[in-house]
Amino acid sequence: MSRTILITGAGSGFGKAAAIGMAKNGHNIIATAHVSSQVTPLREEAAALGLNNFRVERLDLDDPYDIKQAIGWEFDVLWNNAGMGEAGPVWEIPIDLVRRNFEVNVILPLQLTQGVVQKWVRQGKKGKVVFTSSMGGLFTPANWGTYVSTKHALESIAEALQQELSAYGIKIQTINPGAYYTGYNETMADNPFRWLDDSTNFTKRADLRKGFDDFFATPEGKMDPQEMIDRMIEVVPADTGKFRNVVPKAIENMLKEHQLAAWENQI
Repeated sequence: MSRTILITGAGSGFGKAAAIGMAKNGHNIIATAHVSSQVTPLREEAAALGLNNFRVERLDLDDPYDIKQAIGWEFDVLWNNAGMGEAGPVWEIPIDLVRRNFEVNVILPLQLTQGVVQKWVRQGKKGKVVFTSSMGGLFTPANWGTYVSTKHALESIAEALQQELSAYGIKIQTINPGAYYTGYNETMADNPFRWLDDSTNFTKRADLRKGFDDFFATPEGKMDPQEMIDRMIEVVPADTGKFRNVVPKAIENMLKEHQLAAWENQI
């Protein structure tokens, strides 16, 4: 069954690749990009691929007029995929960066989602909302706490929405990628070094850099993203499926073990 799918953060990474894949499968795509400079190249790429069912628009979630316009579009599935991340020790990270990360990853997607689902309820439309969460929405590694706390918040919001909207026939899902090698995590790992100062901070730049580099050197730190893209192409348009979708299976198993072990964690 063909769906019309609005995707935020489709200018690059998972969003772009999955948007193209779903269009090739016959779905009508409204691919949105955060900045205008991404719009024309994506339109040209879609045209070169012969994708007449691929529409590209700017959607800056920081712009209330962009949000209002997007709510007015007609679509069956809203995929909240846009996001950003701040890393570094939570006991030292500047609070304005924490606030901004929550604004981009939680508040603004919720604002868009509220407008969309309220419209659907008024129309009697049975749509679907998908959130790109993270493996970090289900556990918290040191020095990633700011980013993953936004994903923990999204998990709670999605779980509440599923219960609140089920009576209206509106479905909710999350997608929880592992640490796939798209450049997203690597960019996030660079972010602390614009504020971390060896002369004032307790956490030293070299120590933090080594910790990140050691993680990215492991197989779990740079997995091939195609596996996740293929699953997104399946999950986002589907009418049935699991509420939470963790990929790969090895990460799902690790998270389950971590959550069980948390009950015995000692101070």
